[in-house]
Amino acid sequence: MIFAKKYIFMRILLVFVLSLFSINAMAQDTKAQGILDKLSTKMKGMKSFYIEFNATVKNTTTGANESAVGKGWVKGNKFYASYGDNTMICNGVKSWTIVKDEKSVYESDASSDDEESINPKRLMTIWETGFKNKYDREDKLNGDAVHVINLYPKVPAKAEYHTIVLYISKANNELVKASMKAKDGTTMTYVVTKFTANPEIDDTKFVFDKKKYPGYPVIKD
Repeated sequence: MIFAKKYIFMRILLVFVLSLFSINAMAQDTKAQGILDKLSTKMKGMKSFYIEFNATVKNTTTGANESAVGKGWVKGNKFYASYGDNTMICNGVKSWTIVKDEKSVYESDASSDDEESINPKRLMTIWETGFKNKYDREDKLNGDAVHVINLYPKVPAKAEYHTIVLYISKANNELVKASMKAKDGTTMTYVVTKFTANPEIDDTKFVFDKKKYPGYPVIKD
């Protein structure tokens, strides 16, 4: 298992591959669950979506302060995501993480991706599996009213983060921001800058072509 580098990249890359259609959150807050249920219903009604986001990774202890722009195309259980110079492709059966700095490709079964990995699909449905939730407050984000909901892992010992904070637009019931607070003091924040429901996406978008990455070894889990 190529854990460290792949794991760090996948957390940052946004992948949020868990089921889009199963709602298993352990609700502790009726208001929070009601909002998340409506958001899940909205996401379930989409055959595909396209997302653009800004991501930052900060840790005041280590001095880490990085940012990058990402994009993601999702269709059913398939997705294609880019984060900086790196790429993740999933055809629903296999997933490939292409890390440019390492000139390597990491291949794994789509069903074996761990719950810590963050892809565009999981980002937009992360509340559905493995979390307790609690409504925090109503707030303003860039002048727009948002619901702020906290998620807590149901099994904290197995999670790398202790809290995920979701910001959900009151006006259009869409996720606009998510912050993941890791146990090591790192905070990863994703701000959605564009979201398009049901775009036409050709299935060739989700095909991994090794010929496009000459000299990149494919390392299998």
